[in-house]
Amino acid sequence: MLEQPGFGRRLRQLRMQQGRTQAELTGPGMSAAYLSRLESGARVPTQRAAGYLAERLGVPVEVFADRTGDDLSDVVATLAFRPDSERDEEMRDLLTEALARAADAAPATRWQALAMLAELNAFLGDFTDEQQVLDDLDQLSEELGRPALQVYTKQRVARCARNRGDVGLTRRAVREALELGERHQVRVPTADLLRSRLLLVSAEAELGNIAEAMRLSLDILGELPPGRGSLAAEAHWTVAVVCTRQGEAEAALRHLDTAIAALDSREDVTLWMRLRLGAASLCLQSLPPRPEQARELLAAVEPILEFAGPPRHRQEFLFLRAQLAFQQGDSAAASELVEKAREGLHHFTYRDRVRFRILQERLAAHAGDAHAVARLNELAAEVQRTQMPELAGEVYRAATECAVEAVLPTL
Repeated sequence: MLEQPGFGRRLRQLRMQQGRTQAELTGPGMSAAYLSRLESGARVPTQRAAGYLAERLGVPVEVFADRTGDDLSDVVATLAFRPDSERDEEMRDLLTEALARAADAAPATRWQALAMLAELNAFLGDFTDEQQVLDDLDQLSEELGRPALQVYTKQRVARCARNRGDVGLTRRAVREALELGERHQVRVPTADLLRSRLLLVSAEAELGNIAEAMRLSLDILGELPPGRGSLAAEAHWTVAVVCTRQGEAEAALRHLDTAIAALDSREDVTLWMRLRLGAASLCLQSLPPRPEQARELLAAVEPILEFAGPPRHRQEFLFLRAQLAFQQGDSAAASELVEKAREGLHHFTYRDRVRFRILQERLAAHAGDAHAVARLNELAAEVQRTQMPELAGEVYRAATECAVEAVLPTL
């Protein structure tokens, strides 16, 4: 018997397993609205509708029978190898619903599902939701007592904490992951180990320990496997960031160029975009800024954003264009782009949210808002409490520049 909500769950799972959209299943007698209500469980399927959908999917009608016993393992298997272009809110909702229904699922299956859900949230830029999932994953890893799973979870916690602006937790979690791996002799791929150490470099740099960050960076560069690829790109990109914060602009530029040249878009298009967006940001934040290089990097990314990459990359792109417009003296264009980027502000990392606030206040100051400098000083004090001195210094510098610009016209 075809009953809801089981029919809708199975329909959506089968559709996603085949990589089909709702639009691809619509046709005479099956509107998009009706199909959506069937999948949500809001409408009971008729035999005619079930037969139509079974034919479009190439499956017997019997497969629509609710099968809650193995639902979570089915969903995990269905979603495990989806390409980046299909990693969206619908996939996350499907996994979340399956987890909620599978309280008695095998712990190993539940661990896989939670790990997948955390990665989906990270990909979509929902770092608060990611942290909540990681809390459950961390507890389950401890209960299972399997060091390899604990190491993986600590690494994910560290990355999420960095995106949320908690660099103290980032450093602590990545150190715990490295110590656990060494103590239990966990067989971690060399690339994963080096990426954990790069994350530690990032945390030390954020905390203002630039000399230590540089020492760790150079050690990692010395251990890099020969050749190009994503690991080489990430390593040189991280060193470029450290060099920038150390005031070594030329060295930063060399490592930046090496990072960009190390990866072809056909190898990893998401990382390819992330590197160029990050490089554009670095060019705009460097002293002195390099707006022309930033413009070229953004121009390279723009056509690919139309069909690839997570939503947060599109929002980051808009924000970088706003920063570029402001540096080039076009406050009107910058304001328009800021309004567009605001819609996806929840996708931003903590650092980018702070920089968004900086740009907002600088635009307000240009428009004659006499309180913008005070708000920037309040923001700087708030950032200082997060133990991110370099970022706090960036806010204070913006406040000072706004104050000077306000005085100059009166001289």
